[in-house]
Amino acid sequence: MTFLRESDRAVGKRQSRLTVASDLSLMIQIQRWFEDFCLQQPRLAHWSDDRLYCLKLAIAEGFSNAVRHAHRHRSLETPIDVEVSLERDRLEIRIWDWGHPFNPDHVPEPEPGTLRQGGYGWFLLRRLCDRVTYQRDRYGRNCLLLEQRIEES
Repeated sequence: MTFLRESDRAVGKRQSRLTVASDLSLMIQIQRWFEDFCLQQPRLAHWSDDRLYCLKLAIAEGFSNAVRHAHRHRSLETPIDVEVSLERDRLEIRIWDWGHPFNPDHVPEPEPGTLRQGGYGWFLLRRLCDRVTYQRDRYGRNCLLLEQRIEES
């Protein structure tokens, strides 16, 4: 069973939250939700299609990591929350999961000129976004935070 539940907070829909099942088939719907949010924000109207594409790719990477790694041994119904908020100088995307914690400092950088299967996610996220952090909250949830600065046009 898959589910997709959206809730908006704050005046002017500057924040939105989507709760989904741990199901990779929901990826396109998550990306559409994010794109719709961005297109409704006048402050993001100057963003290029390339910038929006990079952030959609970052969301896809973060969500797929939560499903494939954090929730690997969990039920399909284990929720993942995706939150987006437009702040004064940045756009913040949070992906919350219930998996085991990991230490991103222990993720090795890919060696230049070599190919390997997997292991590029953290490297890719840091190149797609201005800031990437990971932390665990007191309730046992992991939070991947992706930030993109907003420059005035």
